[in-house]
Amino acid sequence: MIKILHGADFHLDSPFESLPEEKAAARRAEQRQLLERVVQIAVDEKVDAVLLSGDLLDSGHCYYETSEALQRAFENIPAPVIIAPGNHDYYSPKSPWAILKFPENVHIFTSSVPERIVLEGKQCSIWGAAFTDNASEQILKAMPKLNDDTINIMALHGSMLSPGDKYNPISEEDVLRAGLDYLALGHVHTYSGMNKLGNTYWAYPGTPEGRGFDETGEKGIIIAEVSKSGVSHKFVPTSKRKYEILKVNLTGVNDAENAVIAALPGGTRDDIYRIILTGEYEGDMDLGKLEEAISDNFYHITVRDNTTLKKNIWSQAEEDSLRGLFLRKMRQEYEQANDIEKEKIVLAIRYSLSAMEHGEEWRM
Repeated sequence: MIKILHGADFHLDSPFESLPEEKAAARRAEQRQLLERVVQIAVDEKVDAVLLSGDLLDSGHCYYETSEALQRAFENIPAPVIIAPGNHDYYSPKSPWAILKFPENVHIFTSSVPERIVLEGKQCSIWGAAFTDNASEQILKAMPKLNDDTINIMALHGSMLSPGDKYNPISEEDVLRAGLDYLALGHVHTYSGMNKLGNTYWAYPGTPEGRGFDETGEKGIIIAEVSKSGVSHKFVPTSKRKYEILKVNLTGVNDAENAVIAALPGGTRDDIYRIILTGEYEGDMDLGKLEEAISDNFYHITVRDNTTLKKNIWSQAEEDSLRGLFLRKMRQEYEQANDIEKEKIVLAIRYSLSAMEHGEEWRM
């Protein structure tokens, strides 16, 4: 049995463009601190190897502080650290992977052809390959067929879930042919859970720290115990801050601020939230004042107003006019739509009627 820490998609030195520059810089510093948490997990779990499956860096360069943090972190891991560069941090003679001097326990794959590392004192081979450009053909196609008693694990950046894209698309046929025991993947930023294809287990840990509202919720790494008879694993949260989206329906509400405050969950002071106001609302709306009133509950907060005016939008549907014809057609679509589609249809009607009346906003 081999115990590994499987991480991917740290995207160190991300720009965090949605945050003010001061907070963006602070978030980049927190990303470096994330490395210390991962080191501690590796030590506490007594892993035999740390596998980092690509996009450890957000680009082909890194800040001096990040290179120092990487070197310090790797030095403190009492196990091999194995890196398979991805599409964001692909290996090239000018990349940090080629230029920086790393401790002896670090192995970085430099070729798009699969290579093998044998773990000393363990009946285990770690396979891997690198992106050598910001796109890649099917790397796994060059993988030899494995049929020995050795535990075979592979660190790889690629698209198991999007086989048609340009980021090393991975086919089921190639996975089945290779005969790996565990395929430690990177590229997808959401934890996939543990999956099995033939006798091969595979997983994406997702990014260990969210960077935007397309990466909401808890993030982390995988600790996996791999043997010839199977894989057991656990997901270990690592993120210091979470991104979350909260929708607050203001239909029937007289005071938006009190309604939002009442809807806030607890324990969010470290997190980054986007609050989206929905429903029909007729009261005054000062988003700046609302954000200020609740800002102490979050590391950062933005509020978006997606409410509609409380009106009977179908009141002119029976008119013998272009407007009436438009409303009758939209009403047919509305009656067959789900809740999300209905909200979009109402917004489309509101702005279409505004355009018909040459107004900035639809009012009756």
